[in-house]
Amino acid sequence: MEDIWLSSILILMSCLAVKAQLKNGFYTSSCPSAETIVRSTVESYFNKDPTIAPGLLRLHFHDCFVQGCDGSVLIAGSSAERNAFPNTGLRGFEAIDNAKSQIETKCPGVVSCADILALAARDAVDLSNGPSWSVPTGRRDGRISLSSQASNLPSPLDTVSIQRQKFADKGLNDHDLVTLLGAHTIGQTECRFFSYRLYNFTTTGNSDPTINQASLSQLQTLCPKNGNGLTKVPLDKDTPAKFDVSFFKNVRDGNGVLESDQRLWGDSATRSVVQSYAGIIRGLLGYRFDQEFPKAMIKLSNVEVKTGTEGEIRKICSKFN
Repeated sequence: MEDIWLSSILILMSCLAVKAQLKNGFYTSSCPSAETIVRSTVESYFNKDPTIAPGLLRLHFHDCFVQGCDGSVLIAGSSAERNAFPNTGLRGFEAIDNAKSQIETKCPGVVSCADILALAARDAVDLSNGPSWSVPTGRRDGRISLSSQASNLPSPLDTVSIQRQKFADKGLNDHDLVTLLGAHTIGQTECRFFSYRLYNFTTTGNSDPTINQASLSQLQTLCPKNGNGLTKVPLDKDTPAKFDVSFFKNVRDGNGVLESDQRLWGDSATRSVVQSYAGIIRGLLGYRFDQEFPKAMIKLSNVEVKTGTEGEIRKICSKFN
């Protein structure tokens, strides 16, 4: 009887551990230097190449949309998540690996790769003159990484209704959708992902009528019709290295580069959020986005997280233990 009682207590404790929540300062006692190491590592890469910032931000975003925020996108291998077509151009892996290596020498087997990635994304935004925030930590690394599961990632071709559904599937609403896409205020994309808008929109042989004419000419110069499609173009034509509200003003004015971004203006629900960030509504210029982006990022970084006894703490971010 005593054995049965003890077993029941152990099972209950195990269930409680699995349901543990993320919290600020999770590593305060177990690895107090973890966040400092991540910050200094991201900063060293950023100082050499500021374009690492949008890379790290995109890496975290893509991680959370497949299997949740569990570091599954970091696994190397031909059939792994990072090699799926929607993850083309992902970068920043070396910065995460570097931070992990340093942390392992200080606190072996304690800090997850998923947490390092979430912290690095925050630091990348902060270094780009964007807001900073306290990142709840305590994630564990997943044991599954399959390229076949990356099909639900948002695409530049998605309508607002498709984007809305993909975000809703992760517990994110219209406000979160627009706010998180505001990350496109930094970063670049390749001509091949939007050139159809310039020359053959909806296979008509014409350009997308929602593109501002001045932007159309500029983009056609950057992405000639017979070009190789690999030329990189800023997603924010005005301040591509600064985390600000310029992206939303571009969408308002028909200067969105990706079709999925520009479509935010064509839907009444998403347009109202774009308007507030672009400063059309009195009192909501700039600072509102600075306030809302951290909230949306914290919400995103809680998507389907593994905690407690779930998953593992990888020794090397690119390999399962």
